[in-house]
Parts: sequence; structure tokens; C-alpha cells
Amino acid sequence: MSKDIKIKKGLNIRLKGEADKTLSKAPRSRTFAVRPKDFHLVTPKMVVKEGAKIQAGETIFYSKTNEAIKFSSPVSGTLTKIERGAKRVITEIVIEADSQDSFKEYGILDPKAADAAVIKELLLSAGCWPFIKQRPYDVIANPDSSPKAIFISGVNTGPLAADLNFTLQGKENELQAATTALSKLTEGDVHICVGGAGVSPFANVTGAKIHTVKGPHPAGNVGTQIAKIDPVNKGEVVWTVNAQDMVIIGEFLLTGKFNAERVIALVGSVVKTPKYYTTRIGAEVSTFVYDSGITEDNSRVISGDVLTGTRISPKGYLGYYDNMVSIIPEGDDYEFFGWNKPVFNKISPSRALTFSWMFPKKKYDLNTNTNGEHRAFVVTGNYEEVFPLDIYPLQILKACMVQDLDQMEALGMYEVAPEDFSLTEFICVSKQPHQQIIREGLDLMYKEIG
Repeated sequence: MSKDIKIKKGLNIRLKGEADKTLSKAPRSRTFAVRPKDFHLVTPKMVVKEGAKIQAGETIFYSKTNEAIKFSSPVSGTLTKIERGAKRVITEIVIEADSQDSFKEYGILDPKAADAAVIKELLLSAGCWPFIKQRPYDVIANPDSSPKAIFISGVNTGPLAADLNFTLQGKENELQAATTALSKLTEGDVHICVGGAGVSPFANVTGAKIHTVKGPHPAGNVGTQIAKIDPVNKGEVVWTVNAQDMVIIGEFLLTGKFNAERVIALVGSVVKTPKYYTTRIGAEVSTFVYDSGITEDNSRVISGDVLTGTRISPKGYLGYYDNMVSIIPEGDDYEFFGWNKPVFNKISPSRALTFSWMFPKKKYDLNTNTNGEHRAFVVTGNYEEVFPLDIYPLQILKACMVQDLDQMEALGMYEVAPEDFSLTEFICVSKQPHQQIIREGLDLMYKEIG
């Protein structure tokens, strides 16, 4: 039976620059890039060399620790450059795209008739497997494991988040095919969470339990939904898939082609015309950023949202898992006595000389200024006000910092991912990097416990 979820703890960060419900096709990117750092703990082993011609969906590298996990090219073209960093670690693989894509054909598969082994093998061979992640550790799922459940979030509550009801419209057949296939990969249930507003493209999907989620951010985070529906305990595994990645998986099953097309939201207070664009994974963001235009040169381009995204250059590339690009003013200017006067133009959960609590619907033009320097943790009790998981956030952060594996286990580390701590990081008066602390803690557990 489906379970409706209502989140009370959290914080909606309302910013200016929300995308209009208009969709344009982004100009064709001249080059595309795949960055191995988007796939956490994956060491790439190249299959093709510089100068090689490749098709869309053709394998370009695989994971050195698990050769079954392959990564495919989002476009057809010529692999022109393999960028390397310290110790010759591959940092970026650049592909000069053809004017029109040619696809490697994998054959059509009926997910209703196919068994789990066939589906899994096909997803692995075509490079669709990296779209499936697992908890614990928030890494690409181990294909040899069996999850107790699979979760898909069909609602996004982050700042300036892309409206999934809009970006997924018309993709019902692909979503159904992907859901049917994923349901064969678990003995448990496929859980899909949708928002309370509007009609979700997931509404009529069969073979899954549909849950309605209401409440402030992070209600749309899959970690929050897992915690409320079927929490992860020691020895258990759940898999997660992003909603737009479900479209790529479903289209692949229906057509036999790895089509890395994605609808992204270009948002932010300095964007002249925030709206949606159709592009591809790994595209140059300049193709649509300059199409919309920006009003301020001194701004920060973020692949993803402002809480969890990655800073990139204006000529950088769209992240593998991202479905939005945010552009906000750079916060490199400081207010004189800013710490000692009433604050009207910023968001704060505190009522000490701040007034955002009086205007819950107001939208703000925030920049990247942290409004303070890094310092030791100050115990305020504010973290618990925006953290809906049944976990002590401050205690688990400190356990990660001192690398106390027993405490990390006892406090619920198997349930969390860095994004679950994005709000506590946002309101932290100590300016501690919560997401980095949790990521390092998860990496330690993965290394020591596995």
C-alpha cells in the first residue's frame, strides 16, 4: 500500500530567477565532456584512444574495480583529448561531436518478457548502469548485489529546482518501460514519490508504489523519502535512480539506442531569460547560457543547484547527473558591520536580527558569500530544525571528523548521502563543510567496511 509522506522539518530557499515553463532546443555543442569525478570512487580504464571515432552509446571506459560497469559516449564524434591531472589521473574526456549523431544499436527489449539477468546485462553493456546508485555510500550500484527496494523521486524541492512534471511530460512510455525493467531487479518494491501539486507523469505508472510527498525542502531528496518509507539498516542495500535518467533507460529499452538527451533548467537571478533547454549530457553550458544571456559578469556558474552543485567555468560542461544550471552573483564583496545590523535581504532560520521568517513567500537575490569564516562547531540546535531524518546531525558530523566507525554506524551513516546535509551546511553558523565531511566519512566506511 502506498504511503503518503508529510515533512515538517526543512527550509524552502526561495530565490529569484526561476525558469519559465518554456522549452527551447539548445544550439548543438561543438564538444562534449565526460568527467570521471562525476562517478565517485570509479577509476576509469580507457577502451578507446585519442583520435578514435566513436558512436553515441559506445563504451569509452569502464571501472577498473568492476569491469562490468561501462560508461558510454553521449554523442558520436571523435575523442580528441584525454585530460590528466596529478599522478596521471584522468580528469576529463573530450569528444568533438559530429553534426548529427549516429548510434550504436543494442536491440529492442521488452522489459515485461525479459528476465532480470538479461535486463541487467543489457543495461551494463550499453552504459546505462551508472544511472543506478545505491545506499549505503551513495555510489554506483554494485550489479552483483540485490537491493531490498528501488527509489525514484519524481519531485524536486531544491532552490530553483527544475519542475519534473514539466521536464518529464510526454515521456510516460519511457518511464513505464524503465519502471517495469527495474521492478525485475529487486525482490522488493519500486517506490516512486511525486509532489502534491499538478499531475505527475508517474501518476499512471504500473509496477510501482506511488507515494505523495508534501513539505519543505528536503522533501524531494530521495534520502528523505527512503528514511520515511523503508530505512536502510546495516547489511541492507537500496538503489536509487534520478527521474530524468529513467527516461534515458526507458528510451534505450524501447529503441535500442543510448540517447543521452536531457531537459535542463537554466536558472538564477543574473540570467536574463531563465527557461528550459533540451541538450545532452556533457554539453558545453555556454551553448545555452549565452543564448539566454546574463546580466552580470561577476557571477558563478554552477552545474546543479546552489546547494549541491559543482562550480564550473562559463565554458565548462554539464555534469553527468545534473538537470539544471544555476547562475548567481559572486559573493566577493563584504558589508561593513554586516554582522551587527538587522538583516532584511537574506534567509535565516534564526530570528536574531533577521526577518525572513516574517515573509515566507518572499524571493531573494542571494550571492555566494558565506557571511562569515570557518570556525569550530557552535551548538545552536538549528540543524535539527531543517533535518527531517531520525538522525542526530551534529553528532554524526563529529563522528565522521574523528573517524569513529562504530559511532558512525550507530548514528545511522548507512542511510545518508552528502546531499542530505546540504541544508544544515547552508544554515551553519560555523561555516563547516558538512557535505564534504559526510562524503569523507562515507569513503572511509566504504574502504574499511565495504
